Amino acid sequence: MGILSLHTPIGDLTVFDNDDGAIIALDWGWVEEQEPTPLLKEAKCQLDLYFDGALTKFDLPLAPHGTAFQNKVWQAMVNISYGKTKGYGDIALALNSGARPVGTACGRNPIPIIIPCHRVVGAGGALGGYSGEGGTVTKTSLLALEGAFDVPSFYE
Repeated sequence: MGILSLHTPIGDLTVFDNDDGAIIALDWGWVEEQEPTPLLKEAKCQLDLYFDGALTKFDLPLAPHGTAFQNKVWQAMVNISYGKTKGYGDIALALNSGARPVGTACGRNPIPIIIPCHRVVGAGGALGGYSGEGGTVTKTSLLALEGAFDVPSFYE
């Protein structure tokens, strides 16, 4: 398994890949003993471009570990365009589910940012939650970076 950490405006992040050549996780924090792979170097490059505002869609092989339902929710999140949001209820309706199970799947997303759970919001545009470090402050910053909301962020 490969491991690579990077500095970002929302804090240090560490990306992990598997032996099959796919990203399996993105966590907050820095890992001292890293094992960079070509895929992780590409992920770092794409994340740097994203935080610079120069990348709007990630092009990386992903293999998040979860239930069949969670994977459907995560795929729905990948399909939300940069700078746009979709409600928990909208995703639930498309998957013939309830908003709470969708919210639970969002909270268990193992590859945040790349699988953009920050683009999923509550009814009426309420932020809802965010499981990444910094909670809704980080979610707000990511949405502000993308121009989805006119909100204060780390980028000001």
